[in-house]
Amino acid sequence: MIALIQRVTHASVVVAGSVIGQIDQGLMVLLCAERGDTPAQAQTLCDKLLNYRVFADANGKMNLSVRAVGGGVLLVPQFTLAADTHSGTRPSFTPAAAPALAQELFNHFVQLTRTQHERVATGEFGADMQVTLCNDGPVTFWLETKPAAN
Repeated sequence: MIALIQRVTHASVVVAGSVIGQIDQGLMVLLCAERGDTPAQAQTLCDKLLNYRVFADANGKMNLSVRAVGGGVLLVPQFTLAADTHSGTRPSFTPAAAPALAQELFNHFVQLTRTQHERVATGEFGADMQVTLCNDGPVTFWLETKPAAN
């Protein structure tokens, strides 16, 4: 699974003219499931996300997690993160999980996050969304899990 995380001062998602998810300070997370991803990988990525230290401590060092600062988490499904852009001028999405699996893993990730963190909002799987955010820093990180080698 892939999570592109951005430290934000605020972020929101609009679908059909209505705000369906919003947070103040926290992490805006674009989330993507790839072929072969599993619920175990969702758990690993969720744990990493909630504990990743991207917020400043009293000394100005990135040493605090979204949990530590009590920030919000906005989870937005984004299959295009799996794009293969190595050749040509049109991306291929063959690395992305099939829609049914991707939706299942997104919903599972949302449930995992909500059981471990109080302030969680989401986008809508499969919807045409408008995402607005103010990237704080800017601070952006690419987190991913890969299947264990056999």
